[in-house]
Amino acid sequence: MRPTITAFESSPDRGRGLARDMRVRWALEEVGQPYDVRLVSFKAMKEPAHLRLNPFGQIPTYEEGDLALFETGSIVLHIAKRHAGLLPDDANARARAITWMFAAVSTVEPPIVERSMATLVERDKPWYAERLTMLDDRARARLTQLSHHMGRADWLDGAFSAGDIMMVHAVRRLEGSGLLEEHPNITAYLARAATRPAYQRAFAAQLAVFTGKNPD
Repeated sequence: MRPTITAFESSPDRGRGLARDMRVRWALEEVGQPYDVRLVSFKAMKEPAHLRLNPFGQIPTYEEGDLALFETGSIVLHIAKRHAGLLPDDANARARAITWMFAAVSTVEPPIVERSMATLVERDKPWYAERLTMLDDRARARLTQLSHHMGRADWLDGAFSAGDIMMVHAVRRLEGSGLLEEHPNITAYLARAATRPAYQRAFAAQLAVFTGKNPD
C-alpha cells in the first residue's frame, strides 16, 4: 500500500532539507517505497483533521491504510521494520541501530535544536551572546562525543542504517555554525550521507516544494 506523508506547505527552512519530513522521505527512498505527500499550511496543522493524526500539530505524519503515525523516529522505525535495508539482520546489530535512532533524537538533537531556536528568536536579546556561548558548548560536547565514537568509521555501527538517517539529519542543523569544522570526521560523515542517491532524491523532493519546480 502506498503511504502518504505530510509536509510543510511553506517550509521555514526554505528547502534546505532541514524540515523533519526529510527523514521520512529519505527512509522511503532508501527502501524504494513510493509515497504521496500532502502539503499542509501552519493553520491546517492546528485544525482537527490534522490533530487527529498528530495531537501536537506538527509534521510529518504517516498514513498507510488504517495506520496513522507521528514522530519521525517512530515512522522511520516502522519503515525500517517493514522493508529490508535500514536495519541489520543480526539481532544485536539491529538493536544497536535502533539505539542510535534514539540517541539521535534524545541525546544529540536537543542541544542542537535549542541552539538553532536561540539564533532565530533571541538575537536581539541582551543575553544572546552569553547564551549562545553556553549553547555552543553544549552542542560541541555532543559533537565531540560523537566524533570520538565514530573515529574513522563510515557509519555509526558497521553498515548504513536507520540510525544514520536520524543522526545525519539532526547534526546537519549545525551547518554554518562553525562547530562541525572542529571534527573533520563528522563533516566527512555528513558529506558521505549526502552522496547517497536516496538522500539526493529526498532532498530534491523537499526543495521542489519551496521552488515550485518538480525534481528531475
